[in-house]
Amino acid sequence: MIVVMKKDAQQEDLDRVVGRVEKAGLGVHLSEGVEHTIVGVVGDVRHIRPEDLQVLSGVSRVVRIMHPFKLASREFQAETSEIRLNGFSIGGTEIPVMAGPCAVEDRETLLETARGVSASGATVLRGGAFKPRTSPYSFQGLGEDGLKMMAEARDETGLLIVTEVLSPGDVELVSSYADILQIGARNMQNYSLLHEVGAADRPVLLKRGMMSSVEEWLMSAEYVLSGGNSRVILCERGIRTFEGYTRNTLDLSAVPLAKGLTHLPVVVDPSHGTGRSDLVESMSMAAVAAGADGLLVEVHPRPDQALSDGPQSLTLEAFSDMMQRLRSIASAVDRRMVGVGSS
Repeated sequence: MIVVMKKDAQQEDLDRVVGRVEKAGLGVHLSEGVEHTIVGVVGDVRHIRPEDLQVLSGVSRVVRIMHPFKLASREFQAETSEIRLNGFSIGGTEIPVMAGPCAVEDRETLLETARGVSASGATVLRGGAFKPRTSPYSFQGLGEDGLKMMAEARDETGLLIVTEVLSPGDVELVSSYADILQIGARNMQNYSLLHEVGAADRPVLLKRGMMSSVEEWLMSAEYVLSGGNSRVILCERGIRTFEGYTRNTLDLSAVPLAKGLTHLPVVVDPSHGTGRSDLVESMSMAAVAAGADGLLVEVHPRPDQALSDGPQSLTLEAFSDMMQRLRSIASAVDRRMVGVGSS
């Protein structure tokens, strides 16, 4: 349930509504828009009647939200959330690109990659310091040493950092280095982790689970939002189907679908979505055309030597070429690419 306040409602009107909701034992989430302030009523709304709120001074209307995801819905907030970061935003007219290796392997390779993607127009350096791998014998990441290397790359290039956090106990550590916390596909329904990042002071990039519906994805976002963290970025990264020629099936229909259902920005990961470097550029272009608010791309100076996901990683040269071509696609849909090293 949401309570839409009148445009001329006073602070005491808002306080009265909030008090009535809290007296019923329910939670409150406020969304202050340009035209109206909206009070989101969170919890078992059977404990309060809409008419009890409708009669209060300053209330324009009371609306029941039909979707199970309340705080993430367009009914709760009509305008797309624009998540402002250092020098750019996600969810507005700009299309930032997050690029880098699947895993942080060593200092020299990471710095080489960071310099290259920055020069080509990336805004965020992606890379895994903690790696959840299918096989326990595969490279598992460098841990905090990897985070320190990413911080050094940020200091040199100006790129922000997005990296994955795997467990609730690591959130504080990763937050001390990262600018954006990534929740990977395997952890999309790790509710303890979602609760923890919901209390963190960092934006959260929430990847769609490989076998998850759009509604399940948005319900996971709801966990983060209900924890008090409003800066959630959805990431479509492909789902598992019967197709064997690609690693996953990149569901680009999920981009406009999710953007119609939720106010949260949506970015696309064409690298995991296909598992093939030769498909990354075309899927990136299609994602921008479909309305994606950003891209997450794997880039490595020498993909054939990468310790993780080499077959889906672009070379620095291929990434630069793609970024040049993406600008025309963005312009065609009234958006623009933005980056620390772009012209």
